[in-house]
Order: sequence, then structure tokens, then C-alpha cells
Amino acid sequence: MAQAKVLNEKEIRKVLLYIAAHKHSARNRAMFLLTTNCGLRAKEVAALRLCDVLTVEGKIREEFFLSAEKTKGSKGRTIYLSQKMQEELHNYLSSRFKLSDLLAVTYTDTNRALFASQKNCNRGFSPSTLAQHFHYLYKNAKVDGASSHSGRRGFITNLANKGVSVRLLMELVGHSSMSVTQKYIDVNPKMLRASVELL
Repeated sequence: MAQAKVLNEKEIRKVLLYIAAHKHSARNRAMFLLTTNCGLRAKEVAALRLCDVLTVEGKIREEFFLSAEKTKGSKGRTIYLSQKMQEELHNYLSSRFKLSDLLAVTYTDTNRALFASQKNCNRGFSPSTLAQHFHYLYKNAKVDGASSHSGRRGFITNLANKGVSVRLLMELVGHSSMSVTQKYIDVNPKMLRASVELL
């Protein structure tokens, strides 16, 4: 099976510009950035609940645990949210609930889906519906060859480009072996050039 396309910075900007110009922009931006900035699969984004990212004080967590039933393998993993990603999630939830302080959200049912769909705001997207959503997002943004896995693959490749070791990448994305993670890394001329400049 062909590998998912790795998005470059220009393509990521194209997708974000498309999202900004259409309905549900705060939600769609946060879902997309969880794939590119945290390496989540569409299935994992669909499985997220409000309580996964929101503390009892109404703050966005710096990290959260994704349980085994929400991931692809048989083990869970910790998701680390950068400051930027924490802000993105805060902006999305502020927009969704029309609140700048999210404490009031914690008094409601936080087992609801983090990302509400038009059909069901409690259960949210199914994994296949969200994968399809990403497909149309890329298609409409005129990014050819991208799939719901492109953000995840780009996350791995971009961090590898910045010198993050395969061992750390393996932990971040929850792969069981380094060889699986290595298959995700798109080796390109820029990486090869940068590597000889290290000498």
C-alpha cells in the first residue's frame, strides 16, 4: 500500500487557509493540527473526549493519556501538547462554548466528544467519517495525494528533519518498533543535504 503523502509547510498553510474560510473553522483547525502537531491518527482524534484535554479547573492539559482502546495498537500512550497546541484547543473550546473561561464546561458532561459533529454533538465523529472529512479537506484545499494519515506522517518526518531521534519519535507516536517509525520518515534531498553539512 502506498505511503500517505507528507505535507510540506506550504501545503499545511494551504489547508489552514481553506479551513479559515469555511464553516466550523475553529473545530476543523484544531482537528487538523492534532494530526500535524501531535501525530494523532484520525481514529484517535475522533475518540477524544472533553475530559481528555480539560482539567477540572477548566485549563487545557500539557499532556494526556490516550488509552489502548483509543489507539491502533494494544497499548496506550501519552500525548504531549505544545504551548501552541494548548492555545489552539483553548481557542476551539472557547469558540464552541462561547466562553473565554472554560471552567463552566467542567460542570457539564465532559465525557462528550471533544469534536462535535453536526449529526451528534455528544458522540462526535466516527473514525471513518473523520477520515473522510480529512480526505475532502485536502481535496478542497487542492492538496493532491494527501490522506487522513498525512498529518501524522508529516509530524514524524518534520521532527526527524529537526534531529529528533527515532527512539523518541517511536514513543511520541506509539509505535511498537523503531523500524515501523523509520518507514514513516520521508527521506528527501533537504534532509540528505543537511546531514552532510553536519561534518
